[in-house]
Amino acid sequence: MTNKTKILLAEDEQSLGKIVKESLETRGFLVTHCIDGEEAFEKYHSEKPDLLVLDVMMPKKDGFTLAKEIRKIDSSIPILFLTAKSQTQDVVNGFTIGGNDYIKKPFSMEELIVRMEYLLKQVTSKKNTKTYKIGAYIFNAKSQTLSLNNTTVILTARESELLQELYLKKNEILERNYILNKLWHNDDFFSARSMDVFISKLRKKLNDDKNVQIINIRGFGYKLVVN
Repeated sequence: MTNKTKILLAEDEQSLGKIVKESLETRGFLVTHCIDGEEAFEKYHSEKPDLLVLDVMMPKKDGFTLAKEIRKIDSSIPILFLTAKSQTQDVVNGFTIGGNDYIKKPFSMEELIVRMEYLLKQVTSKKNTKTYKIGAYIFNAKSQTLSLNNTTVILTARESELLQELYLKKNEILERNYILNKLWHNDDFFSARSMDVFISKLRKKLNDDKNVQIINIRGFGYKLVVN
């Protein structure tokens, strides 16, 4: 490729970081490897990467803290977490602060690359996305904003992705397993609980227009109803 996709990899386990870096470089990516969160934050500014791969447990600054700081200045760069954690709340926290995806250790390089390529494609598609009118709201998937009258709220990456999927199937059932596999890449218990949390967050943010509802269709999925 002429313009290589730049990846910032933050992984304090140096042997794993070296393996991931070398594997990604054989696939045509340009990879900067950092061994702690502070170094990664500096490299984010100097290297201007296209995607972040962040280990959750790192010295000096953990992956969640690093992602939170980056999200204050950049709402669009894809963030993929590497984590040994599997508790529901850890997964939810990762998405809530603006993560786009996570992968549990140990993982295969094939799975990591597939997830990275999916996130990069999402960025490309969002650049061509128009704004959507949801009742009285204006939803912009590219800027991840939801506006009503003179008030605008910033959505997390996962909230924006989920709302876009709901909108594209508005007044129809968005099947639970379909959206879990598309956005979370699996339909296990932890992912299902995480999705329920994000549905609740979206309901609250759409609460000022009574003509807009997200209905739970028990056993099937959700429906965005716009009257």
